[in-house]
Amino acid sequence: MATDLDGTLLHSDGTVTARTRAVLDELDAAGVPVVFTTGRPIRWMEELWDAVGGHGLAICSNGGIVYDVARREVRTARTIPADVLVEVAALLRREVPGTVFALERTTGFAKEPGFLPRLTVNLTSDVDEGPLEELVDDTVVKLLARHEEHEPEPYWHRVAEVVGAQVVTTWSSVGTLVEISAAGVTKATTLATIAAEMGLGPDEVVAFGDMPNDLAMLEWAGTSYAMANGHPTVRELADHVAPANDEDGVAAVLTDLFGLSGRSR
Repeated sequence: MATDLDGTLLHSDGTVTARTRAVLDELDAAGVPVVFTTGRPIRWMEELWDAVGGHGLAICSNGGIVYDVARREVRTARTIPADVLVEVAALLRREVPGTVFALERTTGFAKEPGFLPRLTVNLTSDVDEGPLEELVDDTVVKLLARHEEHEPEPYWHRVAEVVGAQVVTTWSSVGTLVEISAAGVTKATTLATIAAEMGLGPDEVVAFGDMPNDLAMLEWAGTSYAMANGHPTVRELADHVAPANDEDGVAAVLTDLFGLSGRSR
C-alpha cells in the first residue's frame, strides 16, 4: 500500500487520526508493506514518524529519498547532478526572469535570498543562503523554482516547457512553485524499485494521492485512488475516488479492501 500524505492520508490540519493509525497498525500486523510517498523533505517529517506508526518506508522529496522509518535513516538518495542544476537555473532565469531557487539536500535546506523571504521556516539561522551556483553540491534531491508575480498554472507549464527532459518537473502546492527532480525520478519510479525489491509488481500495489505529483504513481499502481478533494487531473486519471482526506478516506478504503476492523487496539 502506497499513500501520499498531505491532502491524502493526513487531515487538512496535518494530523493522523486514531482511525487511520489503527488501520496502519492492522496492515503492519498483517504483513502488508506500507510506503508513505510525499513531496515533503525529511526535515518536515520528524513529527509524523510516530503518528504513522514508526514503521514502514517513506519516499520523500517526490522520489528523491527513500527513508527507513524504523531506523530513522536515509536508505537511498537519487540526486540531481550539480552541472544540471546550474544549467536548469540558467535556462529559467533567461526564459522566465524573476525565477528564484531553493534546494532540498540530504543535509538540509538552502535557498537564494529572494526565495519566499516571508516564510519563517526560511529565516532560521541554520538555512544556507546565497546564489544557487554557490549552494549546489552532490546532495541535492530537489530543486524548487518560485516566481512571485506569475499565476501558478501558467508558470508550472512554462517551467516544464523550458527545462525539457533533462529533469522532471511537478507541483503539489497551489502556489507558484515548481518541484524539480533528477531525470527519471518520480514517486512512481522509486516506488517501482521498492516494490521490485519486495518481489511485487504494480498489479499488487494500491496507491492513493491527491495532487499532480501523484499522477505517475497512480498510473503505475495496479489499483489507484484519487481523493475526493484532489486535483481534477488526479481524479480523472485514477481508477477510483476515495472519500476526502478529512473524512479518513484512505482508512475507509483500506478497511474495506483488506477486511480490517479499523479499531485501535
